[in-house]
Amino acid sequence: MKNLFYLFSLLLFSNLFGFTEVLADNGEAVLDTGDTAWIMTATALVLFMTLPGLALFYGGLVSSKNVVSALMHVIAIACLMSVLWLFGAYSIAFTDGGDLNKYLGSITEKFLFNNVEWNALSGTIPENVFFIFQLTFAVITPALMVGAYVERIKFSSVLLISGIWLFVVYAPVTHWIWGGGWLADLGVLDFAGGLVVHTTAGVSALVIAILLGNRNDFPNNVLPPHNPGLVMVGACMLWVGWFGFNGGSALAANSNAGMAMVVTHIAAATASLTWMGIEWFKNGKPGLVGLVTGTIAGLATITPASGFVDPKSAFIIGVAAGAICYYFSVLIKQTFNIDDSLDVFAVHGVGGMLGTIMVGFLANEAIGGTAGSLAQAKVQITGVVTVAVYSLIATFIIVKVVQTIIGLRVSDKDSQEGLDITSHGERGYHL
Repeated sequence: MKNLFYLFSLLLFSNLFGFTEVLADNGEAVLDTGDTAWIMTATALVLFMTLPGLALFYGGLVSSKNVVSALMHVIAIACLMSVLWLFGAYSIAFTDGGDLNKYLGSITEKFLFNNVEWNALSGTIPENVFFIFQLTFAVITPALMVGAYVERIKFSSVLLISGIWLFVVYAPVTHWIWGGGWLADLGVLDFAGGLVVHTTAGVSALVIAILLGNRNDFPNNVLPPHNPGLVMVGACMLWVGWFGFNGGSALAANSNAGMAMVVTHIAAATASLTWMGIEWFKNGKPGLVGLVTGTIAGLATITPASGFVDPKSAFIIGVAAGAICYYFSVLIKQTFNIDDSLDVFAVHGVGGMLGTIMVGFLANEAIGGTAGSLAQAKVQITGVVTVAVYSLIATFIIVKVVQTIIGLRVSDKDSQEGLDITSHGERGYHL
């Protein structure tokens, strides 16, 4: 009798807190409350990364006359992507596309979330939770691109480019890797978005920056970040939110999610110190903006590897992220004279591609089920080249179309006065 009582107590405790996966009589997984609670929490954390994290990070980096504009870009993109995710982008990314399934899902199957029962499951979590978790990734990815074109672009162009880009670039690439497409079949490892999020955003941001042209005062007279304090606060919100970004990508409350959080933190801290150290050596003073830019570089670089590597490898990835992303930030602006204003390509594009390649060598079979090898690294490089080239070509076409229809740049007069007042009729500061 006592043993039966203990067994009953264990089963009740497990079901209440979701510590075990519950199976139906036919062997299929059913709702796990622990997994569901964690992914709902992770969803809030990822949205927190964008609103307010990314908004404050970018808002502090621009000049004071453009802070409202930067904030507006981020939150407006978040709203628009949320609606478009419902209007077919989710369906393209995560449904079976029939004969085209290697490349695209069906835009109609789950359009407006049709054909989805309210209690339908995706693995051990409700599909509506999976939908909104993935929605937050679709929100932040085009929002990351804002940093490349701030202080000189038309607001209408931001919305049109971002809306088209979600359907043409983000949703198809997501399907290739996470939706059962051809890169998934190839065996590409991308745990939380090194390719899906950071490579697509970074490469596309660079294309937009080139086609848009440099700011009038670039490179010699560009004002420094108007509020390093806001930059630091925004970066720290991103750091905290990234635990949901990477840990949530396990889609379960398990040890894989826990390890993803550990390596995320180690890589971010290491990259921060690396970037700060390089600046300190070169300029004689350690800067706050540089340190937290290194933080974001480390976070972006560990993202594709976070479910496959151990803390030792995370340290290596952090050092590489801080050093290589710093080098590219200098290279893009000073050598190639490209005004990627807030280093989106150097931090997110290079970081995402670097982490995707490094996981091919560093993957720990005991953690993610795949061992690092030269063969896996070649698969990873194939994914990087494919996604980068596709993003480049597709974004070039999108921007050219938008440029033809409504134009891209604000007038020189509006740029000089600041986009806060000329585009939005508001000021960030009344001094």
